[in-house]
Amino acid sequence: MITSHEISLAQHCIRHAVSSGASAARVSLNKTVTDSYTILNGELDKVSHSADRSIYIYLFVEGRYGTFSTNRLEQNEVEDFIIKAIEMVRMLGEDNCRRLPDPERTAKDALTGRELGLFDDRYFSLDSEERLASAMKLSKYAGIRQREEGFRLISEECEYSCTADDNYVADSNGFEGRHSETTFGTFSEMTIEDPEGCKYSGYWWQTCQKYDGTDYGIGEKALQRAVSQIGPKKRRSGVYRMVVDSTVSSRLTSPLFTALNASSIQQKMSFLEGSIGQQVFPAGMTLMDLARTPGKNGSRLFDTEGTATKDAPIIENGIVRQYFVNTYHSEKMGIPATVEDISRPCLMPFIKGRDLQDGEKEVSLEDILKLAQNGILVTGFNGGNCNPVTGDFSYGIEGFAFSKGKITHPVREMLITGNIMELWNDLLAAGTDARPSSRWQIPTLAFENIVFSA
Repeated sequence: MITSHEISLAQHCIRHAVSSGASAARVSLNKTVTDSYTILNGELDKVSHSADRSIYIYLFVEGRYGTFSTNRLEQNEVEDFIIKAIEMVRMLGEDNCRRLPDPERTAKDALTGRELGLFDDRYFSLDSEERLASAMKLSKYAGIRQREEGFRLISEECEYSCTADDNYVADSNGFEGRHSETTFGTFSEMTIEDPEGCKYSGYWWQTCQKYDGTDYGIGEKALQRAVSQIGPKKRRSGVYRMVVDSTVSSRLTSPLFTALNASSIQQKMSFLEGSIGQQVFPAGMTLMDLARTPGKNGSRLFDTEGTATKDAPIIENGIVRQYFVNTYHSEKMGIPATVEDISRPCLMPFIKGRDLQDGEKEVSLEDILKLAQNGILVTGFNGGNCNPVTGDFSYGIEGFAFSKGKITHPVREMLITGNIMELWNDLLAAGTDARPSSRWQIPTLAFENIVFSA
């Protein structure tokens, strides 16, 4: 963890920068330690330990701006580093829109880094033997080999990792903030071969902030996902309903967040330019940024500038309520500053034509398949992209055909094309089954009128 001596050094960097000619300065001190254990076919394959410590210095010098970093944290070395950095910034072109955020906008409640309950002190007591034992518990290799039915297990790879991350940010306007969290992660990938010699892989993963929340059953899920792909059938091109599994549904929200970022809008690279306050999504569709939810992955009290986060709607009942605007783009574009980017997006449950406040409280994948009746369930994306200016997209997909709400057979090597705004306006349903371990809380989704090419 960051020590009091290191915090004092970070504060000294700010004072030294200002006294050496900087108009303003911000520092970000980061320390990260990660241990990982990889198990291959039931045996220990690799052990990795990595530790990183660095300090980032943001300098505002006479209308100019530069960012520098170093992992050399001896006071005399850092002082010399800052003086040379200031000289380099003076060589840059002027940009008077660069400045620190208004102190009234910065967080005042991130004093210890522990306020959101994201750090588990059990991390400090874990030794290498306990971590190895946790990794070995993930392996199902021996048991799976004894009960092979209709497939041959080729390989199993598992990984257990634990990470401690500590971040301290301060600036010359008086802001100080700290964010500390631990992450315990598990991963399993199974590769199998069917009787015809075709190979399939399935994987599953989980992360959590608490040691006691570690999931050791992911191998079974990875194997199930691999086996379920056996026997894919060709599917004709056409227009179908599409259900997107919660494990991959965030792929379709990512273009929205990019388009809502002020940097994209300022550069004329956003299909949502001019949409603030406009209803451009279906009535009833609401996307929240629940940045301050205690104990949840992705929660934080401040962004990289130190600006305080808040729980707020991004899209409310189909109306765009907020862009992501940092201090620089606020000055550049003449619009109010918000936060630099989204923290913990949560798409609220939605079923077209229904009021879920008085209806269903839990909407699962099975419920959405029944609602959609016939179409294709997407469980993976294989490449593709979305044009940030027009919103036109093309994605390779894999998954399953379903009929009358029931999965019938796997499908592979298909392509979906269309426009991202038209896609979201054809939203049929959003469930309540977002993965708890994911920072982006995007549940199972269903859309109408999707063009599939086989």
